[in-house]
Amino acid sequence: MISPMGPPLHFPGYRAPLGGILIALLWCGSGQAAEWSNTEVHLQIGNLDVPSFAGGGSADHVIYTLQHASGWRYGDNFFFVDVLDSNRPGFQDFDLYSELYANFSLGKISGKAIGAGPVSDVGLLGGFNWAADANVRKVVAGIRLALDLEGFAFANLDIAALVDDSEGFASGGAPAEDNTVLVDFNFARPFKIGNADFSIEGHIEYVGERTNEFGGTVESWILAQPQLQWHLNDRIALGIEYQFWLNKLGDRNTDENTVQALLVWEF
Repeated sequence: MISPMGPPLHFPGYRAPLGGILIALLWCGSGQAAEWSNTEVHLQIGNLDVPSFAGGGSADHVIYTLQHASGWRYGDNFFFVDVLDSNRPGFQDFDLYSELYANFSLGKISGKAIGAGPVSDVGLLGGFNWAADANVRKVVAGIRLALDLEGFAFANLDIAALVDDSEGFASGGAPAEDNTVLVDFNFARPFKIGNADFSIEGHIEYVGERTNEFGGTVESWILAQPQLQWHLNDRIALGIEYQFWLNKLGDRNTDENTVQALLVWEF
């Protein structure tokens, strides 16, 4: 999944190790001062569905997230790391999941306006998805259309190839899969109610159908994770995250529809 990338809102043992990729992405801007930077810690609590291939049913989850976004001379970077703690042994009872992305803005690189109509810029997008327990690695390569939408702090439409780089079942992980397509809309929309500051932010993604190494069908899915945040001050926000996941993790028998409590600390 691709989480929001854009300027912050201000209100009153693997072949491709995670650490190495994170360092590479951050190094992209190491020679340039950041134009903007935003780092947050999220705490989410809720009851999430368990796919049928992992036993079905549901389990209470606590999810701790560290996420960072920053802009520099030629584009922007984003990463998040989830620590998932479930009360269901064998399914995310303690797991790590991370995504990292670098976007290279053609407008910034060329020094010329790129785009037309609602498209204010075009970027080259590269990224990496990693899941510890399932030993899954995915490489993302595509384009980003930055959208100029009234009232939005940022809005991006990402269209990319999702390339499987996993070693598969033989390595003790989830079965390897064919490559597919990823389409993601990520956004943030601030608004006020009286003197109180709120925002709706998050993403909606589509991942195409593919086949795993045993010939089984991994269904296409739609995942939406919008957050409603009430910004108490410049650092702390309370809210909820609504998660809708059609064919969760490619399982045609699991459609998730749930709300999680949310605490955000920006620093």
